[in-house]
This record gives sequence, C-alpha cells and structure tokens, in this order.
Amino acid sequence: MKNQKPDIKTVRLLQNIALISGIFAFVLSILIIVNFIQVRRADPLNTPTLKILQERLKTNPEDDQLRTEIRELDLLARKAYFTNQWQIRTGGLILFISVVIVIICLKSIELLKKSLPEMLTTKMDDFWRDRKINRKWVTISGITLIAFAFLVAFLSQDRLGRSLKTALESTNTNGNFEGKQSHEKHNTSSKSTSGEQPSESFQVRAVSGDSVDSNAKALKNGYPSQGEIISNFPSFRGPGGIGVAFQKNIPVSWDGKSGKNIRWKTEIPLPGYNSPIVWSGHVYLSGATETRREVYCIDVETGKMLWRTSVEKLQGTPSQAPKVNKETGQAAPSMTTDGRRVYAIFANGDLIALDMDGNKVWAKNMSVPVNHYGHSSSLIMFHDLLIVQYDQRGAASVMALSGKTGEVVWKTTRNVQVSWASPVVVNTGQRTELILSADPAVISYNPTTGKELWRIDCISGEVGPSVAYAAGMVFSVNEYAKLAAVQIGETPKLLWEDNEYLSDVPSPVATENLLFLVTSYGTIVCYDTKTGTKHWVKELGNTTYSSPMLVEGKVYQMDKSGIMHIFKADKVYTSIGEPQISEGSFCTPAFADGRIFIRGNNNLYCIGK
Repeated sequence: MKNQKPDIKTVRLLQNIALISGIFAFVLSILIIVNFIQVRRADPLNTPTLKILQERLKTNPEDDQLRTEIRELDLLARKAYFTNQWQIRTGGLILFISVVIVIICLKSIELLKKSLPEMLTTKMDDFWRDRKINRKWVTISGITLIAFAFLVAFLSQDRLGRSLKTALESTNTNGNFEGKQSHEKHNTSSKSTSGEQPSESFQVRAVSGDSVDSNAKALKNGYPSQGEIISNFPSFRGPGGIGVAFQKNIPVSWDGKSGKNIRWKTEIPLPGYNSPIVWSGHVYLSGATETRREVYCIDVETGKMLWRTSVEKLQGTPSQAPKVNKETGQAAPSMTTDGRRVYAIFANGDLIALDMDGNKVWAKNMSVPVNHYGHSSSLIMFHDLLIVQYDQRGAASVMALSGKTGEVVWKTTRNVQVSWASPVVVNTGQRTELILSADPAVISYNPTTGKELWRIDCISGEVGPSVAYAAGMVFSVNEYAKLAAVQIGETPKLLWEDNEYLSDVPSPVATENLLFLVTSYGTIVCYDTKTGTKHWVKELGNTTYSSPMLVEGKVYQMDKSGIMHIFKADKVYTSIGEPQISEGSFCTPAFADGRIFIRGNNNLYCIGK
C-alpha cells in the first residue's frame, strides 16, 4: 500500500490540473463566443459616428479639421482590427493548449489508475458509476462548447476582415474620404531642382539587355525581341508590368461629351475590370459574367471589333462560376501577349491561348481559385513562357506554361497568403527577375526556372497592389500594412518604410529618383526613392482603382468618374490637364504612339488627335 501512495497523490494532482485547465478552457470559450456575438452586433469599422462625419465631409470637403477627426477615428478602428485579430489568434492558441493539457492529464490518470488496487465496495461502485456517467455528459457538453468556440473564433476573425474590406469598398463607392491618412495641404510652391525627364534614364535601365544577339535569339526561339515589346503594350501596366510606357506623342486633352479627340468608342459586350493590351494595331481585352466568358480583338484605327471568341466547355470548367466581389467581377485579370498568341484567364480558373485571329490554340482549367474576392492577378510573358501567379488560400504558387502548348514548364509553391497583386518582370542589369508580392514577403524568382532568388518580409494583409521597380529598387505597399523601399540583390536591404499613405488597389510607379503612390480614396503622394521624403501630396477629389502610368515624363492617373489626371513626373506637382471620358472607369489605360486606350464601365475609348 505504501508503494501506491505516490500514485494516488499524482492522480489527485493531475485531476486538479485537468480541472483547472478545463475551467480555464470553458471560461475562454465563453469569452470567444461573446466576442463573436459582439462583432456580429456592432461592426467597429462602420460606426454611426464615422458615417455621420463622412456625410458631413461630403458637404464640406475643404474642412481639414473634419478630415483629421475622421483619420483619428479610422486609426482607432485600425487598432481595434489588429487588436481583435491578435486576441482571437492568441485566445485560440491558449484554448488549444488548455485542451491538450486536459487530454494529457486525463490520459495519464487513466494509465495510473490501472496500477492502483481495487479498494471500492459495491455501494461505492454505484456511486462512482453514476458520477462517471454525469462526468461523461459534462465532458461532452464541454467539448461541444470548446469546439463551437474554435469555430466562432475563426468566423469572427474572417468576419472582421470582410467587414474591413466592405467598409473600404463602401467608402470608395460613395466617393467618401476613407479616413486612413491625413489630407494636410503641402506647400508645393518651392521650385523644382530636378529639371529631370525621369522616364528616359529609367526606361533604359528597365529594359536593358536588348542587343543584336538577343534579337537574333528571340527570332530563332519564336518569342518577341525587347524592341518589339517596348514598341507595344503587351500586359497590365505595360512592358514588364511596372507602369512605364514607351510610346510618343501621347495626347493630354480630350472630352467625352463633345467628342473632342475621341477617335472612336466601341461598346464591350460583357463586363470586366481588366485593362486593355495593345499589339501591332490591335487592342485585346476580355469580359465575363457568371455564365459567359469572351475575348475581344478591336482594330486600333477604326474601333471595329475584328473578332470575338467565346471561352466555354473547357475540360475541368466548374458548372457554376465562383462567387466574387462585385468590384472584382468574373474577368479582373488583364490579358497578355507575345505577339504570336494572346492569353486570358478568368475568375473560374479557365485559361486560354488564342492565335492572333481568335482561334483556340490550347485551353485548360487551372482549378477554381480559393479566393474570397475573386481572382485578379494579371498574366505576363517572359520570352515564350506564360507566367501565372496563383496565390490562393492553402495552395499558393507561381508557374510558367509553354506559350505554344500550355504545358507546365515549372511550378513553384509559395508559402504566402492569398494575393490579388500581379507579377512584374524586370532586368536589373545583372539578370532578369520575376517579382511577386503577397503576405508576408516580396519574393524574386528566376523566370526561366522558378528558383527563388531572394525574399524579404516587408508586407502583410490582403495584398492588392503590385510592386513598382526602378534602378535596382523595389517598392511594395498595402493598406493596413506599410510602404517599403527595398534595395534588391543577393541579400535585399530594406531602405525605408512609411505608413501614412497606403494603397489597397492602385499599384505605385517609380523613376530613378521619384516614387508616385496613389491611394484608392484619391490622394497622390510623391516620394524621394532614396530617403522616403515626401515631396508633395495632392488630392484628386475622386476615388480611384486605376494604377498610375508613366509616359513621356508625365503621369496619367484615371479616377473612377472617368477623369484622367495628368501631371509632370517631378518634385513639384504641376497639373497638365484633367480631360475626361463620358463614363466611369476602374481600369488602367493602355498606350500606342499618339493614342490612349481607356476601358470605361461599358465602352472602350481610343483617345488621339
């Protein structure tokens, strides 16, 4: 009997630990459930006070004090958002640990009791049997409660994230100030000392490496030379996807109502938020609904639709289209081309390659992206490889497919969260890099092999903007995260960070010395690329989803109402013009010599003298 006393004491100790852990888990479960109920009943990101202030700002947009109040309330909401997420993650982890402790203790008690002698009378046996039955039901109830707490912890975290997105989108749609940043008026009266044409030197660096040998190699291997690429507009945000166009004689004045400098306007049958691409006298874009998907080719000179190809009945295509956010739609990713074929991808994962006459070359379904807003990462080419960024929940990857056959040449798994950003391809002077952005890192790959070259953790959240690149520097940004400037190389170096002005949709654009960032609520900020110093801040007066484009030393920025804000790419803000089309637009413009192509909500416009 003496030998059994330590076992009895151990059993009692384990019972006490299990009891305390169980009570703690029970209380924590109650708190998590209460948190879930509070989030459902009161959305901290859509408070009545904030809505009232936003309505007041609509009637008095020049009230800087009111803007400051909105900003302070938004900062509180932002802190509440991250605090709530931390509480949920930490609470869920502690709850899991508590449950594990209870299980370990109960299992240990079970093993120890097997070694104890049988000391109970029949009467006591009945007592303990009844108690065991009661404990069984208590245990089942506790397990059910804890399991429910785990479930609502996940739901409340997801709900808060969706509430945040909804709040931002609602503010954007109504043209309200989103409250994220200060809208203080900066003095821009100082004279510019740069006197630069920033696009010229930058363009040479961005596309360097084009030579007689590389042209000959391109011709031999069936992909376009660098000269062909920069003379066209083959992808979202132009060659390489970095927001720089190389065309000349771009117009700065037009009017949609009077028709001034509107060469033509062509209605696009199906909706889509993808931007047009241009190659050799043709404009390409896509459109889709839940039941139809189409690709269009339009003549640059006349605006006539040359062909219209339906994308349907592909092997693996789901019977129902995925549910997507209305501001993403079923055709958000922009197309790309190598001048031999055009390529399009849709929200349901359908990917198709067409020849320049609209005939199907190959097609496949990539599987429906697990993406709660809808797939929007645009396509891009490197030589004869089609690059697809497929950052979906639980299975993020980037891959290269043969442009000729659609076969996967390489595929690299990515340890990142869902992303809506698009890939960029840059020539650093030393090598060509494929650069992608998604929580938590900006990562560079060898576009020929998919091998990771470098990475730096500098971003978080639901990433929408693509990176900007100039002169060996990469700039990443995301709302509720930060703006980061990275000097790239074998070992990337974080040069500076800023969190005052952030973007959740528009991608920034950079020259060697200047970075231009546009927020979706309509503020443009010019930074020094080396130091992060702000040169100027300008409010557009309208919200925007379009990304800024740099061409001929000027920046073209389209807002949602259809106004194009044109200004010099300089250290001092100088407006060149604010022409507009006759409808709204969410899309980034494309360029050809002497022409601009703007996709409105219903029509494609060709602007030119």
